[in-house]
Amino acid sequence: MNLQNSLKSRLTMLLAAGTMLTAGLTLSGPVSAYDEGIDSLSGNYLAGLYARRLQDNDAAAEYFSRALRDDPENELIISRAFELEVSRGNFDRSVKLAKRVVKNDPRQRMARTVLALYDIKAGKYASAREHLTHAAYTPLGQLTSALLTAWAWAGERKLEQALEALNELDKTESFGIYISFNAALIADFLGKPAEAKRHFSRIYDDASSSLRVIQAYGNYLERTGKADDAAKIYKRYVQGQVSHPLVKQTLTRVESGGKATPLIRSVHDGAAEALFSLSSALADQSGTSFALIYAQLSLQMRPGFPVALTLLGDIYEDMKNHKNAIEAYEKVPAGSALRPNAEIRVAINFNNMGDEKKAEENLKAQIERRPDNYESVVSLADILRGHDRFADAAEYYSRAITLAGDVEPRHWMLFYFRGICYERSKRWPKAEADFRKALELNNDQPLVLNYLGYSWIDKGLNLEEAIGMIRKAVELRPNDGYIVDSLGWAFFKLKNYAEAVQHLERAVELKPDDPVINDHLGDAYWRSGRKLEAGFQWQHAKDNKPEPDDLVEIEEKLKSGLPAETPDAAVGEESEPDKKS
Repeated sequence: MNLQNSLKSRLTMLLAAGTMLTAGLTLSGPVSAYDEGIDSLSGNYLAGLYARRLQDNDAAAEYFSRALRDDPENELIISRAFELEVSRGNFDRSVKLAKRVVKNDPRQRMARTVLALYDIKAGKYASAREHLTHAAYTPLGQLTSALLTAWAWAGERKLEQALEALNELDKTESFGIYISFNAALIADFLGKPAEAKRHFSRIYDDASSSLRVIQAYGNYLERTGKADDAAKIYKRYVQGQVSHPLVKQTLTRVESGGKATPLIRSVHDGAAEALFSLSSALADQSGTSFALIYAQLSLQMRPGFPVALTLLGDIYEDMKNHKNAIEAYEKVPAGSALRPNAEIRVAINFNNMGDEKKAEENLKAQIERRPDNYESVVSLADILRGHDRFADAAEYYSRAITLAGDVEPRHWMLFYFRGICYERSKRWPKAEADFRKALELNNDQPLVLNYLGYSWIDKGLNLEEAIGMIRKAVELRPNDGYIVDSLGWAFFKLKNYAEAVQHLERAVELKPDDPVINDHLGDAYWRSGRKLEAGFQWQHAKDNKPEPDDLVEIEEKLKSGLPAETPDAAVGEESEPDKKS
């Protein structure tokens, strides 16, 4: 039976039944196709497509492998299986499938790239370049092929040909940074310091904020007897807004008289560096699938490459594949300056998976090992706050403030978050002091203006100043539904219902499915005499999964409406404030 027709027929039946294979797909554990009776060619193929759509490449690869078992010559399945094996970092399996792919499609770019990398690893540089000539027919293919071709020439110690390969990219202006950076690395690797200096100077002028440029140029300066010049560029970087633990670690070594080892020690390292830079650029441009592939290929050329492992973890995290993100972060070498941050990300991913206990245990263990690690303390405080453990979170924010030393404007968030924790744990004087401190550090911060202004209104304090604060927050963030809601709800608390309705209707436009905002608009409608509309808003709030306590109140209002208004009711008696942080 023709596969395409078979698949189309099977897909139609599945969609009509509404199953879409969800019963048979265990995305967080072993594949369970056999147990659910879908172990057939079309069943495995469709399950693979579904898993791929959910970005679970491990499950998808397993399903396509089973489909390929039943139809080993099918070009479509071979291609799908190849792409997935590359994405999951299974290089040996990728190479075998790539050889089959190019038989069917000699210009399949990624298959040719994988085969070229396989040959580079084996020292077959001419063969690698031949594969790359077939892969250079898209902008990304041209860039990838030129960079890897240059490194293949470097493997034969032919600088002139390597530079010629890079110069093929001159036609595209945006490729200039890749030309200069790789030309500098190759010249340095081949022992041509004058040529390396020329390219490093150019790339530093164009991209002095790039971490890898700083590392590579500084490394070159150190090894050519200019450690003082290297220290200067490291210091400039550390003191800027882009400070990085790798540069801090290097600066410490330089200042203590330590010696540098070459950043690129082999052609494999050079190819890995090129692939890492492409992955990083693709990740920044939301090209997740290609970013993942390039990160995996970089690690195949240089296993244990710390920056590539960190990037791989970040990519998986963006994909919400927390299990694979944890595995990537845990592989960052213990001696790397990136290890502490990787451990933090492991904990955050455990938390995102719903394992708060494991996240807390990991961070507390890290803090015990490195008590002065500011980032670990802040991360634990954030996680505790996210689980409404406000008193515990406040203690860790206090610890972070102590570790920060001289408080700077960038620390406003510590006081803001600690203020929230104090307010939620009924310690208002301390909360108010922290909000004021946060505004002292950043007086135009809309989150703080909103929270403090609303809290004052809720308590009947400083009403004129409070309304002014919330108005300013709305001016700064006119499309933030939560802040617009605060302004409307503030007018509601002040019994200016017409003004309240105006702003709350706008808030609902911005956040139509937020149960709290819809509930607020329902209350404002009710007090304005628009009771039918109030019921509609309350029902909408109920349908959007409010918090359990809020649900009870909403159901009571749907049944009986709001209680009669007390003429002398004090501000703050209607309800607890809703302040989004």
